[in-house]
Amino acid sequence: MSLLLRDAVLLEPATGERVEADLRVAEGRITEVGQRLPAPDGTRVLDARGAVVIPGLIDAHVHVTASTADLGALPALSPSYVTAQSIRAMGEMLDRGFTTVRDASGADWGLAKAQLDGLVRGPRLHFCGKALSQTGGHGDVRTPGVAVHDSHQCCAGLGRVADGVDAVRTAARDELRKGAHHLKVMAGGGVSSPTDRVDSTQYSMDELRAVVEEAEAANRYVAAHAYTARAINRALEAGVRSVEHGNLLDASSVELFLAHNAFLVPTLVTYWALKEEGARFGLPEASVRKVDDVLTAGLAGLDLAARGGVRLVYGSDLLGGMQRHQSREFLLRREVQDALDVLRAATSSAAELLGEVGEIGTLAVGARADLVVLERDPVEDITALTGPSAIRWVVQDGEVRVG
Repeated sequence: MSLLLRDAVLLEPATGERVEADLRVAEGRITEVGQRLPAPDGTRVLDARGAVVIPGLIDAHVHVTASTADLGALPALSPSYVTAQSIRAMGEMLDRGFTTVRDASGADWGLAKAQLDGLVRGPRLHFCGKALSQTGGHGDVRTPGVAVHDSHQCCAGLGRVADGVDAVRTAARDELRKGAHHLKVMAGGGVSSPTDRVDSTQYSMDELRAVVEEAEAANRYVAAHAYTARAINRALEAGVRSVEHGNLLDASSVELFLAHNAFLVPTLVTYWALKEEGARFGLPEASVRKVDDVLTAGLAGLDLAARGGVRLVYGSDLLGGMQRHQSREFLLRREVQDALDVLRAATSSAAELLGEVGEIGTLAVGARADLVVLERDPVEDITALTGPSAIRWVVQDGEVRVG
């Protein structure tokens, strides 16, 4: 399949450079950029008429299988029902311009392969399988009255419980065996978990280091769920590559991010959505009461990290019906960041975190032909990324998927 975009404004996020040019695609790759490029026989020609072209967007914190905000209910749902819900969610993400996503627990090899094989319409999936949690941690969805943990790995839950260095190593190796692109560890308390506190730390340093060691042995990396500076700092000292959320970080956390060359993936929109709609979409009342603990700190934490030079990546972390707000994260970040930096978080910086530099998040010749064609320049008006009417076409692997 050959595709030619004529008379486009090509916006390269890494540099901020704009070029008025044609862009040609063949065999799923960007093959040429220039003026008045020829169109070989069989080429589909799209007249951009001055529209702005950016790389396909990347969301580095999604849960495509989380069809409800009541995460404790997920393991009891039929896996086939959850799959059907996931397919719908993935298709809607692609409609919003997200051509690659990193699933931060829940998705597996089957969903990822189904997308690659063309059985599922949606973004390319980087997955971790199930997140690792200590007993009573953020990935343990049992309420206080439930004594037995069902660790069956065919269930649709987002986490698995493993305690002690040996058990943690076994769980990490099992997720890697199942094809995980990265490992996820719950290093602190969370909003949607029923028996922990947001300000708790989770896992011993030996356990955290064991997960990192197993990931590094497999040439993979670890993402850590953490809110408070104490939990963040422990995870960074253990060697994780990315911290998810990080709302309550402090100056010492910023120093550690820089020292370890690690990434921060804020997820501001999920707290806004949980506050507004969480109860409607199944968030238990006890979890609703936790939202305020992290909601107000999110923007301040993002501002501190951005000013300190921390590498920031786009994430949404939305659950159930709230996933429709995925693009609102752009608006929230714009309150404290330049629009170009916000765009980089969802393109070039995200590609770096995922180990996909030169493959995605760029318009460079040789990269995957993942493109979003916009009616307006997102650097001048960030709302160009937040509504379906602003997107003219979405191209993934050289095929027009939207428009």
